[in-house]
Amino acid sequence: MTKKEIAQKAIEALKKEYPDAICSLEYTDPLQLLIATRLAAQCTDARVNIVTPALFERFKTVDDFANSTPEEVAEYIKSCGLYKTKSKDIVAMAKAIKENFGGKVPDNLDDLITLPGIGRKTANLIMGDIYHKPAVVVDTHCIRITRRLGLHQLTDQKKIEFALRKVLPPDESSDFCHRLVLHGRVVCTARKAKCEECCMSEFCRKKD
Repeated sequence: MTKKEIAQKAIEALKKEYPDAICSLEYTDPLQLLIATRLAAQCTDARVNIVTPALFERFKTVDDFANSTPEEVAEYIKSCGLYKTKSKDIVAMAKAIKENFGGKVPDNLDDLITLPGIGRKTANLIMGDIYHKPAVVVDTHCIRITRRLGLHQLTDQKKIEFALRKVLPPDESSDFCHRLVLHGRVVCTARKAKCEECCMSEFCRKKD
């Protein structure tokens, strides 16, 4: 079975198992998703969703964040971990969006990764969820499960992204990555692959 064939089977299996492929971060606009994703680094989505309502009530626009200070933002996000670095990035990010992109979150990867604190993973999430463009969000669940499936034997996130772009249909890739997160949390976990419960066990290469 080729890697493209495995990828297609995985897409179909996960689609049946998790029909609703949505991001678990809560947001109402592109800026909120961008900031929530930055906060989620080394922090759970559940914790971020607890923190962001008060944050987004205080800071409603790009200007609100750009005109604030890292110290003020930090007061709202302390429980997310690495809050000093994240607060600096959020203020600097807002200033860059205001100054370089007319106050609008960019819609392409090259521009998104120029923003402070934003890497390819977050940029892909924004492209897929906000702008509905082909995107591959390479997080720990994606890395682990796609390697177990036999789609690659890589460790570098950027290389994995490009490898997956070659085998995933562009219109399916973003939702596929969301479903990998759901599957990785409960079935194909880092601690143990529960192959007996897995919807992809018939074609997964982990057992080979």
